[in-house]
Amino acid sequence: MSHPPATRIVELRKLLQTASYNYYVLDAPTLEDAVYDKLYRELQTLEQAHPDRITPDSPTQRVGEKPASQFVSVKHNIPLYSLENAFDRADLEKWQERWQRVEDAPQFAYVCELKIDGNAMALTYENGVFVRGVTRGDGIAGEDITQNVKTIRSIPLRLALENPPPIVEVRGEAFLPNDVFDAINADRAAKGEQLFANPRNAAAGTLRQLDPKVVAARQLDFFAYTIHLPQGWTVPAAPAAAAQLDLLAAMSPPRATAAADLPVADLPTTQWGSLELLKQMGFRVNPNRQICADLEAIEAYCDAWNEGRHDLPYMTDGVVIKINALDLQEMIGFTQKFPRWAIAFKYPAEESPTVLKKVTFQVGRTGAITPVAELEPVQLAGTTVSRATLHNADRLAELDLHEHDTIIVRKAGEIIPEVLRVLPELRPVGATICQMPTHCPACGSQLVKPAEEAVTRCVNSSCPAILRGSLAHWVSRGAMDINSVGEKLVAQLLDAGMIKSIAGLYDLNVHELMTLERMGQKSAEKVVEAVSQSKSRPWSRVLYGLGIRLIGTVNAQTLSEEFPTVEALAAATVESIAAIYGIGDEIAQSVNDWFQVPENQQLIARLRAAGLQLKGEGKSTTPIVETAITGKTFVVTGTLPTMKRDEAKDYIKQAGGKVTDSVSKKTNFLVAGENAGSKLTKAQTLGLTILTEEELVALIEPQ
Repeated sequence: MSHPPATRIVELRKLLQTASYNYYVLDAPTLEDAVYDKLYRELQTLEQAHPDRITPDSPTQRVGEKPASQFVSVKHNIPLYSLENAFDRADLEKWQERWQRVEDAPQFAYVCELKIDGNAMALTYENGVFVRGVTRGDGIAGEDITQNVKTIRSIPLRLALENPPPIVEVRGEAFLPNDVFDAINADRAAKGEQLFANPRNAAAGTLRQLDPKVVAARQLDFFAYTIHLPQGWTVPAAPAAAAQLDLLAAMSPPRATAAADLPVADLPTTQWGSLELLKQMGFRVNPNRQICADLEAIEAYCDAWNEGRHDLPYMTDGVVIKINALDLQEMIGFTQKFPRWAIAFKYPAEESPTVLKKVTFQVGRTGAITPVAELEPVQLAGTTVSRATLHNADRLAELDLHEHDTIIVRKAGEIIPEVLRVLPELRPVGATICQMPTHCPACGSQLVKPAEEAVTRCVNSSCPAILRGSLAHWVSRGAMDINSVGEKLVAQLLDAGMIKSIAGLYDLNVHELMTLERMGQKSAEKVVEAVSQSKSRPWSRVLYGLGIRLIGTVNAQTLSEEFPTVEALAAATVESIAAIYGIGDEIAQSVNDWFQVPENQQLIARLRAAGLQLKGEGKSTTPIVETAITGKTFVVTGTLPTMKRDEAKDYIKQAGGKVTDSVSKKTNFLVAGENAGSKLTKAQTLGLTILTEEELVALIEPQ
């Protein structure tokens, strides 16, 4: 329902002011950045259309809110302005047109820097010694967190200059590396504490810790990006040739422009020179920066890092674009809120707000009922998302979802959309709560939720949804690989009543198939041939195709080796199955339960009669040569110098070692390459032996 402009303006101001207070004063964010940006831009548009409604207290007329009060408030020597946002090429073009109206510069260049997703800080040095660290706060005043800043090891306590200026202020971003963030959340989960939503929130919470010891333990990092020097101070000379080489190395192929074509000035009269001076002073400066001659080069840089950022060891949500020449920056100046000479290009949101239309419920091949959120379509990480998983009944209840709620969705692992949280403050009056059904939406049978499980299930083995899922799994590539039978044909066969179980596929004939819509003789023959060929698939593939709960391809292979016939597996006790390395009690119970069901026993009998492979070769009888790693458990992580991870795992197995995917007290060795992440952190915490690829080879094949 739309509101009159005057009413909507008041409503938006209240929402934004409340969000700013919660974020800056209480350190308890209630709106995601993407939601705040969306509401802020809506308010901007309304105020531009109705300028008589603009008031001094509007969020569009001020930098921010008051800082939190648990630390001493300090006024910034120079205000910390926020940046205007751009979301596409058109926004960048408008920005360039605006600053050129202020100061026309026929010859100019830009510097592009990754926008680190952390917390801005201002650091003050007197005579080269660190004396104060202040958060951004509202841009005019921030919180004095000097003691906490001292714990960040990438921030020098003394500048690496022989003759430092009497006073200098450095701006930059404090952040948590991804692996450190994962380790912190893993530790909090083990202690039953609430998890941090993302690395930026974790960094903000860390900086506001009253105990510097806690801050030190969380291993914050810092990138410097701006420096303010006193007038008249002379920068130690840098060789001109080296400066030219650095400049050329930073250019953007194939849009590179010759250095002579750019207004190269002595350091530090350019943004690039300022970054080089910061490096000289002993600061970490992000290495992924680049000089760009025009918007085409900027666009190429942004596109490249939209893909490359996912391989970085820290979070970045965009690119900051600055005019390179500092004198041109000074001439262009500032608006009331932003510098005119810089802009932030924001990437498509990994998390984004949208509206829930309704919740539907899917029935899986094991009978699991999965609630699914049907959404107003939204762009998320470069794709359009209209559905998101809600996982199970517990998650649905935890979210307290109502129809037409405004929600935050994200891509878990950048693949599966899921609902992150609800914004109840935006909930329509009288909205209906979304709850799990009591009966199966496919067959009407009463649903069951075992007390020890999170999953709600349909236990009717004749449920058409379960059968459809079972058949789709059976014909899939990882199972029987019947490529002529897809989900569409499976649905046709079920709807026509031609098959009532997996075994029914092997009773199909050409004449029967030709009665289906759009099924000619050649197509029918192709289906029958493909089904017949699947009879040669090995016992491990058949076992996986049966769709026994908790049995994946790896477990199926393991079980088929330990129990070389279906009869042996069916007769096995829970204890004998659980005793196999990598199986365990829960999987063993699932397998045992499956074989106790009469309908499943009948299915095995029909598959045997159809001629499928229900026995294998078992374990290799070739004697294993004892090595230093025989029986030892390994985890492989990171990028190794010469081997792929799968190659390293096979190498370990061939030498008699065992490989698992998770680090635990039972792990003997962690083989770690570059960007090893949280597994390395956990291994270090547990005091495990950590090997390089070279050390692994030396251990297995000693000279």
